[in-house]
Amino acid sequence: MNEEINAAVEDAPQQDDNILRKVRLDKLEAMKAAGKDPFEITKFDVSIHNKDLRAQYEAIEEKLKAQYGEDAEGLKAALEADRIEVTIAGRIMTWRNMGKANFIDVRDATDRMQVYIRMNDVGEEKFADFRTWDIGDIVGVKGYAFRTRTGEVTVHAQDITLLSKSLYPLPEKWHGLKNQDMRYRQRYVDLIMNPDVADTFRKRSAIISGIRRFLDERGFIEVETPMLVANAGGAAARPFDTHYNALDEDVKLRISLELYLKRLIVGGMERVYEIGRVFRNEGVDTRHNPEFTLMELYQAYTDYHGMMELTESMFRHLAETVCGSTTIPYGDHMIDLGQPFRRMTMTDAVKQYAGVDFDEIPDTAAAKALAKEKGIEFEERHEKGDILNLFFEEFCEKSMIQPTFIMDHPIEISPLTKKKPGREGYVERFELFINGWEMCNAYSELNDPVDQRERFLIQEELLKKGDDEADRLDEDFLHALEIGMPPTGGIGYGIDRLVMLLTNSSAIRDVLLFPTMKSID
Repeated sequence: MNEEINAAVEDAPQQDDNILRKVRLDKLEAMKAAGKDPFEITKFDVSIHNKDLRAQYEAIEEKLKAQYGEDAEGLKAALEADRIEVTIAGRIMTWRNMGKANFIDVRDATDRMQVYIRMNDVGEEKFADFRTWDIGDIVGVKGYAFRTRTGEVTVHAQDITLLSKSLYPLPEKWHGLKNQDMRYRQRYVDLIMNPDVADTFRKRSAIISGIRRFLDERGFIEVETPMLVANAGGAAARPFDTHYNALDEDVKLRISLELYLKRLIVGGMERVYEIGRVFRNEGVDTRHNPEFTLMELYQAYTDYHGMMELTESMFRHLAETVCGSTTIPYGDHMIDLGQPFRRMTMTDAVKQYAGVDFDEIPDTAAAKALAKEKGIEFEERHEKGDILNLFFEEFCEKSMIQPTFIMDHPIEISPLTKKKPGREGYVERFELFINGWEMCNAYSELNDPVDQRERFLIQEELLKKGDDEADRLDEDFLHALEIGMPPTGGIGYGIDRLVMLLTNSSAIRDVLLFPTMKSID
């Protein structure tokens, strides 16, 4: 039976995957019939991971080299006398058949490790079983570490156990999983075949951990707020609608974290933040996914200048701790996060990059006329401030490669922000741009309940005119403001986009383990 199965496996490159799966199922049935079902094994005690084993062996080797110098025989004897006994586990990735001695590569969560399996060490019966296993199977190995003649740290197996049978073949090793669409759909295979992908997600975890440490040290507390809400406010975005059967009520998935976190500021929690999923019913591109990770934080008794200081310090801290340098590569650029971030108003940016001074434009009619002249598309409902923002998006964003705070936005696009003293029509808001991307959005938060109600009513009118991204009036939030909210600075960060920047990833799907994909018919 085993000889027939192995003969079929030798012809595997020419066979359909379904045939290969059938071959592996037959092997599994043969194992079960022989009382060797791998899926009955419930645990395997791993003593060390591959990366740590390699480092430990090399450290002992260096210590002994210093002791024995040119005495190669003495060094060899010392290494054998002080050999590291280990148990490792992982997936078989490569296999070299040398008769009664085989080499396999076993990959765990940290690295690959070469394993040497010899019939005289594991026994004839165990070796015969081993020879029927496949690339992709998950195994446990007991043995000791040594260095081969070719210089590779290797585990010399004294016992080997099949822990899980792979019933579907991995992609061919030289070509791997190259189809981008399938990499996203079958991320589990992508992680197996492309170790750099796993490294990206380890770095993502380190980034989020670094953010938490940074904020915790500044006295912030992490909180959780509802995902299912009656009123999805706090951002200009279209929500997803759903129905709550138990209450027989229509609800929405949140598009922002803002309004609940501000309620906590009202309640006396002076520094709060949340890292969580939000949902926006919008398009998908290299920087947008309808389900994404947002972090928002709010700090009482500060303003948007305080948020600038916090943001600049946090980005610099993350670059140093996660990337090892405040100068990081992204595409063709080197992004310098170590220098003070540039600051400029939105009107100054449009004046510099578009050659238009909106301070000289008297009203909305003049702004629309200029937009038509410059080929900027707008909607009839747009006001002068909306047109300014459209000019910024068209002419300025792409030039914001190095970190730049764009400040003092028009009030029309900022319904939750304090007005800028001495500058009518503008608010205390900034967005940070890096590599032409908006990285965060921050305000001196509007805490005047009368003004906030008026702004919400304007947003309600926009909703009636067809703007389905406008904010909705939220009576409970207004009630909270009437209880009283102190002066507050607040900010929101797109975590996925930050991870893209710090990992030099070209698309948001590369930093989401399971991005949104259209179903395959």
